[in-house]
Amino acid sequence: MEELQDNIQFQLTDKLIEKVEVLVEDQNDNELKDLLNEYHYADIADILDELDLDDAIYVIKLLDSETTSDILMELDEDNREKVLQNLSVKEIAEEVEELDTDDAADIIAELPEERQEAVISQIEDEEHKAEIKELLTYDEDTAGGLMAKELVKVYATWTVAGCLRRIRGQAKDVTRVHSIYVVDKQEKLIGRLSLKDLIISKSDQKIADIAKENVDYVNVKDDAEDVAKVMAKYDLEAIPVVDEDQTLLGRITIDDIVDVLKEEADKDYQLAAGITQDVDSDDSIIELTRARLPWLFLGLLGGVGAYIIIENFENGLPEEFKVLFLFAPLIAAMAGNVGVQSSAIIVQGLANDDVKGSINNRLIKEMLLATLNGVILAIFLFLFLWLWTEKFELSLAISVSLIAVIIVAGLVGTFIPLFLDKRGIDPAIATGPFITTSNDIFGIVIYLLIAKLILGI
Repeated sequence: MEELQDNIQFQLTDKLIEKVEVLVEDQNDNELKDLLNEYHYADIADILDELDLDDAIYVIKLLDSETTSDILMELDEDNREKVLQNLSVKEIAEEVEELDTDDAADIIAELPEERQEAVISQIEDEEHKAEIKELLTYDEDTAGGLMAKELVKVYATWTVAGCLRRIRGQAKDVTRVHSIYVVDKQEKLIGRLSLKDLIISKSDQKIADIAKENVDYVNVKDDAEDVAKVMAKYDLEAIPVVDEDQTLLGRITIDDIVDVLKEEADKDYQLAAGITQDVDSDDSIIELTRARLPWLFLGLLGGVGAYIIIENFENGLPEEFKVLFLFAPLIAAMAGNVGVQSSAIIVQGLANDDVKGSINNRLIKEMLLATLNGVILAIFLFLFLWLWTEKFELSLAISVSLIAVIIVAGLVGTFIPLFLDKRGIDPAIATGPFITTSNDIFGIVIYLLIAKLILGI
């Protein structure tokens, strides 16, 4: 219990980093090992991320492969790439042999192609080698790219007693036994078996008699996001993977799905912020500029378009109505905000698979919601303008325009992500500058047209 508490309370401090750096500099290997052995491998990875590359490599080479293989998986991707570049082919192979097949394949996939072959050739366990090579053939964004080959499977014809004897040998290679999968003689998945049912059943019973046939599974070619949705919907800790012939190929565990969800959330967040590729704060200025500039340029074009629209309306406008242009930024901002709110809710619903029914029903609901919000805001704005300007028609024109702009922005913010999703395009694009810029322009046009109509300009 004390060890668990220590891990929970782990804090990465400057004092700890300095202590590790001093021990590395003094090459005090024994004390350094004693110090790091007190921490979880994920905590050690945090420490290594803060060290110079040479010091991090020193620690990696000092500790045993059973520990450092897990540390490598927890390192920041950029740091892991640098560490791997400084390890020999033999050293990488030793790390890989300690990992489950899915993690091993992930590590090897990060290497240049010529090093991949060299590392694989150094793996001594032929079965492990063959399984890694198989996993490398699958796209990383599919169930095949996520799955591990380690699992516990039994044959339907076995007895309970025979099954218990055989699964002991299989289970030692599996980190966590979430389920026991039942297959036929052709290795096709036909059911699953709980440990409870196995333990309480009579020793001479056939596995086929106690197995449950209703087993959830995914196809090896299924998209990783679809796998995540299935596992989230049915609260699964692991799910088997099969091919088109229903042959059991591997399993996907919840830790891999958490990584998928995190990566997707990061990508959607960056798209919503107007960043077109996967970057982080440590990337180069050129990479960050390349990711941000396209959407900033779109915003610039939107601003130029709004200026042209306003300038055309301004020509010939009576002096007493030029106060309209003082409220153009307000109208544009409200359009952008409402559009982002609407699109964010839809994108979140699509990500969680909560968006059901027809697009028309969604649009009607959003129109009613936008109308209610618009009327409440417009009443407040109308009272303020009437008291300030004492011009009823002008106040009415701006307030009515606000209602119309909010309704249109809500509809656009709802329709665009649904439309993009139907076309197989990531709807998260619709929550960023794209929706803001488009609604800004729509908002200005609608605002000036309605104001001109009411005021009879």
